[in-house]
Amino acid sequence: MTVGLVVVSHSARAAEGIVEIAAEMAGETRIEAVGGDGRGGIGTVPDDIEDALVAAGDVGRSGNGGDSGADDDPSDGVVVLVDLGSAVMNAEVAIELSDVDAVIADAPVLEGAVNAAVAATDPSATLESVREQAEAASEISKV
Repeated sequence: MTVGLVVVSHSARAAEGIVEIAAEMAGETRIEAVGGDGRGGIGTVPDDIEDALVAAGDVGRSGNGGDSGADDDPSDGVVVLVDLGSAVMNAEVAIELSDVDAVIADAPVLEGAVNAAVAATDPSATLESVREQAEAASEISKV
């Protein structure tokens, strides 16, 4: 079983950049970036987040440019990292709409994504253990 990650930002470019950084630590973990209002502006869209949840939970597809090698293995779920308040609301809506087992981590989005990516590489990772490591990022001192 594996845990996927979704990074939700009001900016598609910010989400993609965060995923680019976290992917350096993620091994074969599937990480999806989603952001923007769907028209090139700032915002978040529940349907786009739902699509990212499904993609991150689909471990039989390639993630981060590689093949997970788990063609028929189910995902253990998806940890969602968000940047601002309305992203939380839209992520909650997307989780309710999807069939994916997903949780939102109460974590700083960049540091949480990196911590979650590292935690997800552990063969015994669970949805809860990855979420906990993402949330532990709030304890990281930068200076």
